Amino acid sequence: MSSALENLSQTVDDAAALFEVTLSDAPLPETDREAALAAPKFGTVFTDHMARVTWTSATGWGNRRVVKYGPLLLDPASAVLHYGQEVFEGLKAYRHADGSIWTFRPEANAVRFQKSARRLALPELPTGDFIGAIAALVRTDVEWVSSGDEASLYLRPFMYASEAFLGVRPTLEAEFLVIASPVGPYFSGGVKPVSIWVAEDYHRAGAGGTGAAKCGGNYAASLLPQMHAYEMGCEQVCFLDASTNTAIEELGGMNVFFVRADGTVETPELSGSILEGVTRSSILQLLTDRGHTIVERRILLTEVQEGLRNGSITEVFACGTAAVVTPIGRLAGEGFDLTIAGGDAGEVTMSVRTELTDIQNGRTPDRHSWLTQLV
Repeated sequence: MSSALENLSQTVDDAAALFEVTLSDAPLPETDREAALAAPKFGTVFTDHMARVTWTSATGWGNRRVVKYGPLLLDPASAVLHYGQEVFEGLKAYRHADGSIWTFRPEANAVRFQKSARRLALPELPTGDFIGAIAALVRTDVEWVSSGDEASLYLRPFMYASEAFLGVRPTLEAEFLVIASPVGPYFSGGVKPVSIWVAEDYHRAGAGGTGAAKCGGNYAASLLPQMHAYEMGCEQVCFLDASTNTAIEELGGMNVFFVRADGTVETPELSGSILEGVTRSSILQLLTDRGHTIVERRILLTEVQEGLRNGSITEVFACGTAAVVTPIGRLAGEGFDLTIAGGDAGEVTMSVRTELTDIQNGRTPDRHSWLTQLV
């Protein structure tokens, strides 16, 4: 069996067809599924199946299948448990008004997944297997994709080192899986500005580290400062660069943007310690289409503080797959506490959020061909 399409040279159908489907013998009853879809909770309820592909150094990628969702069998000596060799992604499937189901820029996620794997010394999954696994799973669990205001099926592809050994070297065996969870609007009460605490004692990643990879260790490193942010009355934490502790990098799980009074939009440049967000790059394109001047550069915390105080920075927002675009209404840290846009969501923030979600949900033309049909 060949590895699936590379660089989308085959169709999604061809890629999905490589996956053997074994239906669950105990799917969730329809009434329970409908109840879960009516009140979805992010990442707590999962569909009936999961997609899976196995890799060994001797045979490469193979055994592509969709099977019943359930616990994984891990040897206590599995490399992932001791050396943290794992990477993951996040994207969504959307049901459009005509009943068709689409996902947003999966090839970009596939490429980032490959880059993450390379950094963690894991095998690189072909783009076709990445997209084929998603398509095969969504087609199997198609009734889990609901419609409605920002309703979607959150997809979590991930890979881990499965070889049982105790020794510091790259694994010779790996497992790739995709699981899915129905989600509704990230903000149940509507989009509201969040407050951000700037961490000056902790860093998410440093130069030459794994900051540009989407791996669990980066998120584990953010949890303690995130707890401190909660203690300080904030919902999210913002990290500074590890080398000088002066430049803004990103939030615990989102990229950040600054809108200036003249319409210029600035965001921290990809320094190697910042995750290259798919939502981030999409927003940069949409804002460019509108005629905004886009600046990607090293942005100092002192610049932001001054800009908020003198009014030259009028909006701040964060972005990521889960919440799409999140307005920031307060930026605080040791010795400062600043309100942004009067604590309200800004016009640029909300308009680009609306435009992006309208594209994802098929309510406005997809002029950049970002959508891939799954069903």
